[in-house]
Amino acid sequence: MHNASRTLKALLMTMRPRQWIKNTIIFAALVFDRQFNPSHVPEILRTTAGFIIFCLLSGLVYILNDLADAEADRTHPQKRLRPIASGELPQGTALGAAVTLTLILALAAYLLSPKFALVALGYFLLNLAYSKKIKHIPLLDVLTIALGFVLRVAAGVVLIQVARFSPWLYVVTTLAALYIGFGKRRAELALLAEDAYNHRRVLDGYTIPLLDQYIMIVSSTTIIAYSLYTFSAPNLPGNHIMMLTIPFVLYGIFRYLYLIQVKHSGGAPEEVLLADRPLQVTILLWGFSILLIFYVF
Repeated sequence: MHNASRTLKALLMTMRPRQWIKNTIIFAALVFDRQFNPSHVPEILRTTAGFIIFCLLSGLVYILNDLADAEADRTHPQKRLRPIASGELPQGTALGAAVTLTLILALAAYLLSPKFALVALGYFLLNLAYSKKIKHIPLLDVLTIALGFVLRVAAGVVLIQVARFSPWLYVVTTLAALYIGFGKRRAELALLAEDAYNHRRVLDGYTIPLLDQYIMIVSSTTIIAYSLYTFSAPNLPGNHIMMLTIPFVLYGIFRYLYLIQVKHSGGAPEEVLLADRPLQVTILLWGFSILLIFYVF
């Protein structure tokens, strides 16, 4: 019983549950289409089920990635501690869990919605391609990460009957994901310095000045795109009250840039989100203001 508990814990660690916070973006269609209320319980339940499937799907990708990289991880000072690389999780057990998860998730996704299953399959294949090859190709690596976020949003859209979801949100999602992705690469490059290539091969294709230019471009266009959304989307209040949420977006973008360049964090965006209180407060206030505008005013 003790061994089974340790194996289960090791399997869960391999699936990286702290990363699952990224999948909350699947609720975007539900919230921004004004269906996050008691009169749309079926839609809320379907989206929640989709969120759970995407979390497990993300975990499945991490299992397969760690299986493929086990030998290389054993020579890495930190990655050697991962359950599969360290031997805490036997490769046979991890492979069996991966096969079982694949079958369960394929069936669950199809039963939930055939269209959702296609989006989930695209997300799964994209992540496999990223883990195998794309993560080593400069620019394509960050663009692929951004596409993964767009697919999450699309998964939420196909799960419900969307009436007023604005295409602007796809644009904002893409730009914000690029901003975070380039920020992550900058933080890694600044932290690892001359040893960066030995830890992540793709970093050899970037420089800090180049990444600063990319960050400046995508942060500026993110602000512009979100601002345009707040007064041009068809399902927003006619008094343009949605524009009051722009300051939260501005602060969030500026705060993340501050954390990257001054605090030298940002190499793991999910860790920043879980640790930085001002950023957490900003996101909560932004979310609360969205709910007030959409469901109260």
